[in-house]
Amino acid sequence: MYEILEKEVLAPTIKKLKVKAPLIAKKTEPGNFIILRVDEKGERIPLTVADYERETGIISIIFQEVGYSTKLLGKMDKGDYIQDIVGPLGHHIEMEGYNKVVLLGGGSGTALLYPKVRGFYEQGAEVISITGARTKNLIILEDELNEYSDRVYIATDDGSYGHHGFVTEILKDLLEEEDDIDLVVAIGPVPMMKAVADMTEEYGIETIVSLNTIMVDGTGMCGACRVTVGGERKFTCVDGPAFDAHQVDFEELMNRLNFYQNEEDLVHYKEVEEDN
Repeated sequence: MYEILEKEVLAPTIKKLKVKAPLIAKKTEPGNFIILRVDEKGERIPLTVADYERETGIISIIFQEVGYSTKLLGKMDKGDYIQDIVGPLGHHIEMEGYNKVVLLGGGSGTALLYPKVRGFYEQGAEVISITGARTKNLIILEDELNEYSDRVYIATDDGSYGHHGFVTEILKDLLEEEDDIDLVVAIGPVPMMKAVADMTEEYGIETIVSLNTIMVDGTGMCGACRVTVGGERKFTCVDGPAFDAHQVDFEELMNRLNFYQNEEDLVHYKEVEEDN
């Protein structure tokens, strides 16, 4: 059982929990993730470790309430206990050897982006962060990004804050104006990550994406999280979640993410009926 020490609402449907998990906090590096179960009958949810404090044994998780289980997690509060957490899982991102890095986060993907931003900054790289959302009140972690970035750009679809448009438009301008960018990291909706990969490939810039695939056991045994990278089968949980963006088969990834759409719709309809 893992105690929730703090709860914070970052934006509508996006919440942050600080959880006591000393062994996980001790081993976590930027890019690692956990899998948790809210209760003994709950499904297994993969979530990136958004932050960690080795001295206090605390990890932070940030999530968007989308499906049944994340909404159930969102109802928990300080003093409640999460049934199970396993981690850290996956490979952390290698951060040494880069001089200038651009990192993009779309929507709740900014929560996954933040530990990488902090990691590259602490390694001494020049860090440019780009974050975006549909509207201003969905922008999260702006202060945290500013603390660990040399520059921060913000985009909103409706123009209510920052650049009126997409994060990829800001990236395009940077790529045209600055020729010393040696790495781009993109985390967020699959169409956004694909657009970034297509764009940076034209410039020959190394690009990493972090994939959030369907996942069950987190150890590579079930095969649910398989993706095709460079023509080879990979498992996000043990080979990733970070991959060379120019090698990922995004079309296959999008098809697999929609595999359980009917079941998700049924749960949504059930929730609506219960609310009424």
